[in-house]
Amino acid sequence: MGVNMATTIKSQRGISMLGVFVICAVIVLVAVAAMKIVPAYMEFSTVKKAAIASKDGAKTVADVQKNFDRRANVDDITVISARDLEVTKEGNNIVVSFKYDKKIPMFQNLSVLLEFSASSNDP
Repeated sequence: MGVNMATTIKSQRGISMLGVFVICAVIVLVAVAAMKIVPAYMEFSTVKKAAIASKDGAKTVADVQKNFDRRANVDDITVISARDLEVTKEGNNIVVSFKYDKKIPMFQNLSVLLEFSASSNDP
């Protein structure tokens, strides 16, 4: 019985305490990164909706910019202004596009640079 018990204990496998700490550290790092990056994508979504909606009923570039400024005030958009919009015409359609960069500090001297761009022609 003693030999059988020793064989059973020897054949058992598991994760060490160090392994648990490493896995927990990775999970925490991923969670912190997600909590910092996800809001930037949500902000981009808001900017894109406002830019696309700003062309509704607009006939001139000034109209598009005025519509965007109104939406930016309501949605608290500060990363881009109406002057940053590129307004062009393709046929009879007004096309509104923009691009901007967002630098997100992560830890000490480590940052993430996100480059956002969109157009009202994008699917």
